[in-house]
Amino acid sequence: MKGRLIIAVVSTVLEEAALAVIVLLGLPRLGVHIPLWGLIIMMAGWGTYSVITYRMGSRALRRPLDGAAAMLGSEGRVVSPLAPEGLVRVKGELWRARSASGKIDTGEEVTVVRQDRLRLLVRKRNPGDLEGTK
Repeated sequence: MKGRLIIAVVSTVLEEAALAVIVLLGLPRLGVHIPLWGLIIMMAGWGTYSVITYRMGSRALRRPLDGAAAMLGSEGRVVSPLAPEGLVRVKGELWRARSASGKIDTGEEVTVVRQDRLRLLVRKRNPGDLEGTK
């Protein structure tokens, strides 16, 4: 985490320096003159963009990855009918799925029985199943 932060700060400072050089030295040679307040606004905007993208990227990298074992027993909802294959939403993500027990209609709740690569094997959720993660 610390290494990523240092790299992000150094790269942002270098990008800001390049922006200043272009606006103060490069553009006037082409006849384009941007006032100092315009440069300050551009640099503030670029700095804000850098902070936002760093925070979003860090949040995405900290998000735990769910392995196959974590998917077993998870609950989801059918998005397109499983007859026998379709789409289900499990843990907020769309997955290709195959029904282990015949046709399952859109909107019905299912439980993950097995995962085969990027396809889930699901069955219709029984009322007696324990509450899992949707």
